[in-house]
Order: sequence, then C-alpha cells, then structure tokens
Amino acid sequence: MNDDLCRLSAVEQLSALRRRELSAVELMRAHLDRIDRHNPRVNAIATLVPERALADAKAADDRLAAGEEPGPLHGLPVAHKDLHLTKGIRTTFGSPALAGFVPDEDDLVVERLRAAGAITIGKTNTPEFGAGSHTFNPVFGTTRNPYDLTRSAGGSSGGAAAALAAGFQPIADGSDMGGSLRNPASFCNVVGLRPSPGRVPGYPSALGFARLGVQGPMARTVADTALTLSVLAGPDDRSPIALTDPGETFRRPLERDLTGLRVAWSPDLGGAVPVERGVLEVLTPQVKLFERLGCVVERDCPDFTGADEVFRTLRAWQFEQSFGELVDREPDSVKPALRRNVEQGRALTGPDLGRAEALRTQLYHRVREFFTRYDVLLLPVCQVLPFDAGQEYPASVDGVPQEDYLGWMRSCYFVSTVGNPALSVPGGFTDGGLPVGLQIVGPPRADFFVLQVGYAFEQATGYGRRAPALS
Repeated sequence: MNDDLCRLSAVEQLSALRRRELSAVELMRAHLDRIDRHNPRVNAIATLVPERALADAKAADDRLAAGEEPGPLHGLPVAHKDLHLTKGIRTTFGSPALAGFVPDEDDLVVERLRAAGAITIGKTNTPEFGAGSHTFNPVFGTTRNPYDLTRSAGGSSGGAAAALAAGFQPIADGSDMGGSLRNPASFCNVVGLRPSPGRVPGYPSALGFARLGVQGPMARTVADTALTLSVLAGPDDRSPIALTDPGETFRRPLERDLTGLRVAWSPDLGGAVPVERGVLEVLTPQVKLFERLGCVVERDCPDFTGADEVFRTLRAWQFEQSFGELVDREPDSVKPALRRNVEQGRALTGPDLGRAEALRTQLYHRVREFFTRYDVLLLPVCQVLPFDAGQEYPASVDGVPQEDYLGWMRSCYFVSTVGNPALSVPGGFTDGGLPVGLQIVGPPRADFFVLQVGYAFEQATGYGRRAPALS
C-alpha cells in the first residue's frame, strides 16, 4: 500500500490530501519508508531529515483540520537539490570544501516550495558544484539509475531525477546550465523543464543578470511539472531578470489540439553532433506519432554555428566568478575538473567575452527566425544512452572521441545558449529497458506551449507510466 501511494502523481496525492482521505503524516511515512528501503542502492537522497519532515507533516495536518486553506503543494514531500541553499539543513554542493555547511537562508526556489505547502525531507545528490552531467562526488558517492543500477542517473540534477523515478518524492527542484534538468530526466524516464531565463527567479546569486543557468521543475508527469512551475515561477524584485507573468498561469488546462502544428525534427542538430544509434532507434519512430496527432513534420534544424564557443566561453567565465575564490583558498578540496574550468575562465580576455556575446546574439536571431517557420523543434535530449556509472563521462559518442566531460552534452547546451524553453519528456525505451527522453523546444518564452505539446505526447504514449523494477 505504501508503495502504491508513492507511485501516485503529485496531482493525485494532493487530491487525496485535500479530501482528507490521506494525511500528510501518512504520505510522509510512506515516502520515508520507501527511501529507507531503496535509497541505500540508488543513493538519490544525500541528506535526510525524517524527524523534521514528520513534524512539519503533522503541522500541515493540523492546519488543514483547523480549516486553513491548503497551499497548492500542501503536504507533498520534496528533497531539494544540494546546490540550493536550504535553511537549517546541510547543503554541501557535493564538495568536501563545504561538507559541513548549514545555510541560514533558503534559495528562492526552496522558499517558494515551502510557502506553497511542500514539506522538506532533505537534499538530493549532485556532482561537485554541479560540474558535469553524471552525479557523483566525494562526499556522498554516486547516484545510480533506478532503471539499471549499474548506469548513470545523469546530472547535475541526477539525485532529483532518480528520487522521482524511485518514488522517493512526487516533485523536485533542479537547475540547468548545460542540460542538468533535461539529461537526468531523460536517463530516469521523468519530466524536466528548462524554463526561459527569468521564468523562475534566482536568489541569492552573485550573477543576477546571467542567463545561461536557470532553476526549474521536475516531476513524473507533465501536469505535475506544470504545477510545480506554477509555484516556482512569477516575478520577484530580488532577481533583475525575473519575468512578470504570474506563476498561476501554469495551472491552466494543458489539453491542446496539435492539428496543423508545424514541427521540425532533427536527430543530430543539423549534423552538428554525433548521436548513438540506440538513441535514434527509440526516438525516430516518435516523429510518426506527431503526424498522427495532426502535425506537419519536416526534418530541419536551426543553424547552431557558434553555440559551442558561446557556451564554453560564458560557462568558463561564470565558473571563475562563482568558484575562483574557493579554488584559490582550498585548491585540494575541489575536483581537478573544477580547477580547470576556473583556469579557463581566467584565461579569457575582454574581447573573448565580447565575441561570445556577439555570436550569441547572432545565434538567437537565427533561432528566432527559425521559429517563424516552425512552432516546435524536436531533438534528442541526450546523445548517448545511460552509461556505466563507473565512468566519469562517455569517452566517445557513436565512435567520435569527446575531448572533455562537456562534449556529450551538446544536444542540450546548444539550446541553453539561446534561452528557449526546452522540455525533456519520456520518449521510449531500448530493448534492454533503458529510458530515452525526447527534447521539445519552443519559441522564446513559450514555456506553457512547450508543456502543452509535451502533455499531448505523454498522453498519447504513456512511456512515463513505466516504473523501475526496484525490489
């Protein structure tokens, strides 16, 4: 019975809580029991605070019994990404340098989830400082894929994605610079949305105007992802790039007739990236499904020339700004890859940054013009299938050597450079049972539209309903 509760969608759990067919304490105990049984092998939850979670669940039940209006996420358990400041709970960033750090404030996303009634159960695992799309670090070890415990869960929101797939929580928060919401969602057969920059305001942040990295929602269904976004989104004066649309707009019905929708499909981003055959064997047939849904599908792709230089330059600059002082202070406490990223940032010149911004502007306009001809762009989320959890990163993709741990993430980070909303939705399985995600990219700031397209695909396929066989 407990496992059945944990596999319900967030919307279903909320309905039972509000009708008082289920208490927040009962729901919390069910999730804590499942974490106790399965997390030792999956390693998705890095820090757990069960006593606090149960006390908060009891308080939530008391408020409901007293007649208080429940929040939109009333009673839902959630563990926050270990890159997000969480007041009173150890937040390590996956690094020995911060292994004992306990913040005295919340990130804005944590603040908003709590204000909406979600109950914190702990923290989800992440690569050290989010550097990479495979979740392992020297503090907590490696997070494993619930669909195959020998495989990677992706990253950097890998703990969040694995926790969703394993039934440890119904919703999650994450972040995405080069694919960190989308890659783990693809690997773990859940839904992850990289929202438009400013859709989810970021605070605190030393780089408040930066638009390369964003925070956003994950869940097991598109509807649950939209619900979580409705809480995370909305204006906030503490973020200088916050969009003004109210979060409640994402609680509108997601049903949409896709008849006549102009869809572009690119299996390899216009020949710009290699993609494993196993990924394409799963995703290529999905194009026919969009045709059956009434869409007009063509093979086409924007010109992503310059995207690699833009991403790597701006990312290196942001890493130096964010972590340079820490690397100087404790160079032996951070992983070599992070030190190299900081060194790359320090080697940049003013003209390097200026050229990257100019290239990014040109790229933005080429993609913007592309979306005057098409309504949506379909891409693979990941260029590879979930790989061996013992690897740091795939050394090659379809026989093409990768020079570093970023190379295999281009199918996501090319999209990051222009800031268009992008959704990872379950797109099928290999014959061996490994999940593969489909990336749905929309026009600038069309986050709700992207969710609608993803919802139609999800309802037509049902791939997300296939749970991992954890015993």
